[in-house]
Amino acid sequence: MAYNDLREFIKALEKNKELRRISVEVDPKLEITEFADRAVKSNGPALLFENPKGYKTPVLINAFASMKRMNLAMQVDSLDAIADRIVEFLEMRPADSLLGKLKMLPKLAEVGSFFPKMVTKAPCQEIVKTENFSLFDFPILQCWPDDGGRYITLPLVFSKNPKTGKRNCGMYRIQIYDERTTGMHWQTHKQGADHYRRLAAEGKATRMEVAVAIGCDPATMFSAILPLPPELDEMMIAGFLRSSPVEMVKCQSIDIEVPAQAEIVLEGFVNLGELRSEGPFGDHTGFYSLADDYPVFHVTCVTHRKDPIYATTIVGPPPMEDFYMGKAIERIFLPLMRMQIPEVRDICMPAEGIFHNLILISIRKAYPGHARKVMSAIWGLGQAMFSKCIVVVDEDVDVQNVSEVAWKAFNNIDPERDIQFTMGPVDSLDHSSRLLNYGSKMGVDATRKWPTEGFTRPWPDVIKMSPEVKDRVDLLWKKAGL
Repeated sequence: MAYNDLREFIKALEKNKELRRISVEVDPKLEITEFADRAVKSNGPALLFENPKGYKTPVLINAFASMKRMNLAMQVDSLDAIADRIVEFLEMRPADSLLGKLKMLPKLAEVGSFFPKMVTKAPCQEIVKTENFSLFDFPILQCWPDDGGRYITLPLVFSKNPKTGKRNCGMYRIQIYDERTTGMHWQTHKQGADHYRRLAAEGKATRMEVAVAIGCDPATMFSAILPLPPELDEMMIAGFLRSSPVEMVKCQSIDIEVPAQAEIVLEGFVNLGELRSEGPFGDHTGFYSLADDYPVFHVTCVTHRKDPIYATTIVGPPPMEDFYMGKAIERIFLPLMRMQIPEVRDICMPAEGIFHNLILISIRKAYPGHARKVMSAIWGLGQAMFSKCIVVVDEDVDVQNVSEVAWKAFNNIDPERDIQFTMGPVDSLDHSSRLLNYGSKMGVDATRKWPTEGFTRPWPDVIKMSPEVKDRVDLLWKKAGL
């Protein structure tokens, strides 16, 4: 059964000894960050702060901060199970025979269960406040000393395409300016920013409605960070991950739907053309992202459960909780990448590469220049366009073993021959690019070079001990007491 809400996930974490309750008083300003950072760096459990200083609302953090917790969140033994389900659905074809059609019926029925389900009453609206409320009523963290203020870091931000009415849910940090006003960190490449631009271009409206949900079931929260095509509804994908529809409820004051089982919901609007300096913010790059102008979110209504739990996360020097969430995306979406680029065998985004700085790819090389074709294809895939450095190796290299990749890549390349540069869009958080959102990328062809690629020298074999000697030494090793 799918987790109905965040609380059921917390129970599962506790049952599996993946949660530690913290009863001592800890300050949401910096101290919870230090707790969370120490825990994730030492492979510690998720943390539930029951007594945040100055607040009665508990704070949950590091709920996704290990692969075991990601499996628990998705309710699978391995994330490969989700990848296999995706491939199974994508490979469904219309059946020719009656028997074939009958066999497809269960799968078609399951597809119908993915779509969100509207309800009229919801736990997230047990308490409704349109006045006499403050965002400072909640234990929102200041994560790092030089942050511009307190930030909501695990929000599900809902907006609608002004032309199609299609819903989008993304996860964008939210800086608290005052009791009812925040920043809205819509990076230019994100769907929220696209909706904002489209509405402004129409010239018919002066404001755009936005809702923010905090603290949902884990699959729904995870869906907000998935690199999906614009035409796919994140809440439908959440239903797929949960194998159960996400219950949605219409907001109290605006025409947007939010997950009914959320802990807290902020309703409001952004004024078109109103910008304000947002940042700095200690980001997932391990550096402070610089202050820049972003839209302003005006909160007009707050709804929440009678006893809400505040779900949050921190980012900073890797690895952090977001690394494990990114690793889950890597494993789940590998089959989709392979359907578009079948020669890809495996990919790895190391923690130190913080998602967009480094992608390691192994391929089944079939023709000259194949590695460069793959680089270009990756740069053309959605958010993979942000990849600053792509290293392509042969299929016999284990890209999950970063040490092996470095060893073989550095030995295999002639830098002038095998490194290529190109220009294009880069992540808004890339502080090193020559311009905001635009810069260079590097591709490294670390595959074995062929004569048809102009390499006529012999390619050496990797040093390996003979199996017979290894077997003999296994026995001698034990006799020697080693």
